[in-house]
Amino acid sequence: MSKKIVLTGGGTAGHVTPNMALIPELKEKGYEISYIGSHTGIEKKLIADYHIPYFSISTGKLRRYFDPKNFSDPFRVMKGFFEARQLLKKINPDVVFSKGGFVSVPVIRAASTLKIPCILHESDMTPGLANRLSFSSARTICCNFPETLDLLPPDKAVLTGTPIRKELLKGSREAGKKLCGFTDDKPVIMVTGGSLGAQSINETIRYALPRLLPHFNIVHLCGKDKMDNLKLSMEGYKQFEYVKNEMKDIFAMADVVVSRAGANAICELAALRKPNVLIPLSAKSSRGDQIINAKSFEKQGFSVVIDNEELDEDILVESIFAVYEERDKYIAKMCESNQSGATETILKLIDEAATK
Repeated sequence: MSKKIVLTGGGTAGHVTPNMALIPELKEKGYEISYIGSHTGIEKKLIADYHIPYFSISTGKLRRYFDPKNFSDPFRVMKGFFEARQLLKKINPDVVFSKGGFVSVPVIRAASTLKIPCILHESDMTPGLANRLSFSSARTICCNFPETLDLLPPDKAVLTGTPIRKELLKGSREAGKKLCGFTDDKPVIMVTGGSLGAQSINETIRYALPRLLPHFNIVHLCGKDKMDNLKLSMEGYKQFEYVKNEMKDIFAMADVVVSRAGANAICELAALRKPNVLIPLSAKSSRGDQIINAKSFEKQGFSVVIDNEELDEDILVESIFAVYEERDKYIAKMCESNQSGATETILKLIDEAATK
């Protein structure tokens, strides 16, 4: 009889992509896979291509700031807990694997009440609130950074790294150029602000286009509803709201990547050996985890970091040229670091949990 696993996690692509990396490997090992996510989160769209059962539950965000939804969301979380519990009783999985995000909290808590072993994955150097709320219900907590081990329950923490989608290693530069309509042999800058986009990065790269396009082609993943329609026909500049299957080809084509510093995104950059400029999300609008992630990569010699508050056209252009000119140095540093093996390690932990 095959083993059953429930995957959960969502809200942003960063809470889904490691699960996407695991799905083909779990299928190969014979697992029956189900996914529990939210009704409207990006996870529902991202998981659709994998043709596995997807179940939606109610969810709410636990905020550190005042918002009228703070009064209603706890009831939605409680409703999600009971919905998750009913689903888990019906599916009867051997193990639950969570990538975090607030949709995962009721799932992990419900699994704990049913004595289903749970494995969490924390991508950032400092654990997020959703995962912290789930620590007590977890059997094992996986993490990316050695520094994170000191912030986790010592009897549960395992340094694993982040699963990387194997298809990202199989991209084609020529297919990327064809997708974007790039016909010359200029080097390519890939710009991304994550699945939701980043307004400050979008605006600054567009201001800088006259200075960059004579030297580079630019592919810009700008986020939902954030395309600039006035620049759709600009030669050498291609915009997408978001890409999924084509991401491997865009990565293969990219010589320099400008990105936010979400942990999953930067781990992909390291695994793919892509020289990069990181612009972490400001501490004013986040808990500061991206800043810590980015500084770690800068210290290891993988990245140049620009503080979001200091971002302007001049510093962005200077940083891109500097990284491109010294790209071999950054690639060499990333090659020295072993960023592989996370998928195999996590699959072993899943197998161990599913057999007990």
